[in-house]
Order: sequence, then structure tokens, then C-alpha cells
Amino acid sequence: MPTFQRFEDLPVWREAIRLAESCEDFIEAAKNQITWSKRDQLDRASLSVSNNIAEGFERGTTNELLAFLYIARGSAGEVRSMLCFFERRPALQDFKSQISNLKSVAESCSRQLRGWADSLQNSDIAGQRHLNDQTRSQFQKQKAREQGEVAFQQLLAQHLPSDHPARQIGSGKSEI
Repeated sequence: MPTFQRFEDLPVWREAIRLAESCEDFIEAAKNQITWSKRDQLDRASLSVSNNIAEGFERGTTNELLAFLYIARGSAGEVRSMLCFFERRPALQDFKSQISNLKSVAESCSRQLRGWADSLQNSDIAGQRHLNDQTRSQFQKQKAREQGEVAFQQLLAQHLPSDHPARQIGSGKSEI
């Protein structure tokens, strides 16, 4: 799994910025068919996706990052909801294709945010703010120990008779 040093390098942030830019283009093109308040709401919601990803990334703890990822995901849902509304408006029929494309980008952001949040919820890492030389060393030792145990089990299993139950390591059937 790649480690990103800057939020600008995150694929989901790049997709979210693309969403904000595309929404801006849509707002400009359809400004005469959409009220100012709805344009403003779509503009704010679309930019909120990337802004919340960035803010959560910069906070330094996994819990804060998770909270901001869910806010970003909520904003992506808000964008989709507004686009569904616009899609139904007779005055915006000429923009159906553009609206459909925007909905797809918003859905892509939501899926990526969900996947990232799911992986973070199962992580033992508390976040950058909590890392120091001692915790970093402990984490690296734990990872090395886990990798060593798996390698040892695989090596041991290779020297067992082919019908031995412990050779089923990795299939979930048996462990040494």
C-alpha cells in the first residue's frame, strides 16, 4: 500500500478536485437555469469533498482523518442529491449528459472514501501525530515479527508430508 506524504497526491483528492472543477463548469454553463442559492449550494458541497479530505489528512490522527473522510463522503452524497434534482428539471434537459458525468465522478469519490475509511477503521496506527521514535520502532518490530511468523509457517509447512493438515496454511483450514 503506497504511503502519501501530501494530500495533493491522493487519488481520491484528485478525483474530488476534478468533481469541484467540473461542477464549477456546469454551474457556469447552466447559471441562467439555476437559482443563485442552488448554484452556491452545489459549489460549496462539491468543493467540500476535497477540502475535507485535505483537512483530515493534515490533522495527524487516524480518528480525525476518519471523521473528515465521512464528512467528505457526506458532501459527495449532497452533490449527487443536487444533481439528481437538476436532472429532473425540464429547464436543464440540455445538460443531462453533463449531469450524468458529474454524478459518476461524485459516486467514484464516495466509493474511494468508503474504501479508505474501511481500511483505516481496521488499522492499529493512531496517526502521524502519535508517532515518535518509540512507537515507530514498536510498529516496525511488530510488522517484522508478523512477516517472520508467516515465513516460518510457510517454510515449516513445506517440510511436512503432503497430506499433513498444517500444509493447508493460507486456506484458513489449519495453522501450525
